[in-house]
Amino acid sequence: MPDQHAIATTDPAHPDPADPGVLARLAQFGWVALGGAVGTLGRAGLSALIGDVAGLPLGILVINVTGALALGVLLQALALRGPDRGSRRTVRLLLGTGVLGGFTTYSLLATDVAQLLLSGDVWGGLGYGAATLVLGGLATWAGMGLARAVLRSRGATDG
Repeated sequence: MPDQHAIATTDPAHPDPADPGVLARLAQFGWVALGGAVGTLGRAGLSALIGDVAGLPLGILVINVTGALALGVLLQALALRGPDRGSRRTVRLLLGTGVLGGFTTYSLLATDVAQLLLSGDVWGGLGYGAATLVLGGLATWAGMGLARAVLRSRGATDG
């Protein structure tokens, strides 16, 4: 016998009450697109401003690590304030998926690492890639801790 939930999500006569609807989903895509445009412009500007240092793409490293920190702060702050619904979902889509998704660029990280490796700078390529991943992970963790500490000190969490 089919699951009732499966029927509700596939039968137009019985829509899933959790489904936001077509117009709401289009609005969500719009928030992501708007944020992505802003984040991508920010990345391009900051990358051009910082550039490469000693043959390493320092600008992209700074962008990815600061973006990871900001994403950790944002997602932890939103999670501590309640479920991913309503305005919290809109903020997450606009700032997290959109702005920070457009700002950070792990695809360019992969390209930069490949270029360093192909140019013969094996240690530079491996070190740059590893440093970005490790620093990005630590920055995300630090951002989550920062958000948790600030919000709890203000009594602004649900838990």
